[in-house]
Amino acid sequence: MAQPSQLGFQDAASPVMEELLNFHDHTLMIVFLISTLVLYTITIMMTTKLTNTNTMDAQEVEMIWTVLPAIIMIAIALPSLRILYLMDEISTPNMTVKAIGHQWYWTYEFTDFNMLSFNSYMTPSNYLTPGEFRLLEVDNRMVIPMELPIRIMVSAEDVLHSWAIPSLGVKTDAIPGRLNQTTLITSRPGIYYGQCSEICGANHSFMPIVMESVPYFEFLTWTSLAEL
Repeated sequence: MAQPSQLGFQDAASPVMEELLNFHDHTLMIVFLISTLVLYTITIMMTTKLTNTNTMDAQEVEMIWTVLPAIIMIAIALPSLRILYLMDEISTPNMTVKAIGHQWYWTYEFTDFNMLSFNSYMTPSNYLTPGEFRLLEVDNRMVIPMELPIRIMVSAEDVLHSWAIPSLGVKTDAIPGRLNQTTLITSRPGIYYGQCSEICGANHSFMPIVMESVPYFEFLTWTSLAEL
């Protein structure tokens, strides 16, 4: 289970989030090396007593500071574009779930099953049990099978919302009159928390998202019970 209170990124629970974490570390290392080089150069210039009046022509230096930034930008852009296409690629999903944002709750519709739709409201603080998270628990969790590609169709009924689960690397805007889509694959079972990431009104922080990833046979059992 991802801990929402930890500092930094949550533990990756999907292949896309693992790629995002790797790209973050890759870019952070490049930024760290550039910052170190700039700090070293500033320190040398501020502390040296050597001077040189012949500074009108330095083609080698100009070539370096022109070519090197271009190489650095390519080293950052190529992995970024690769992850961007991975996040937008939706091919042969095994199941489709429609998430509709309301003020201030979510409605989930499992379009591959008959009569399987429900509302998901935040659990009030006085109804929480020990071990549950305040302002993050809901009365009806969205349950999906693990290790299967799931397509999420996101829309809104009234105002702008945003369906986001950080540990899965998913964040899709919910826009009234428009149907956005994203895909996700959970790599392990667990309970994953998210919140609306768009300021949608007075109770914006009171419409959490809770998704539970379970093995496939447990998911079939849940669907059979939910359809009753």
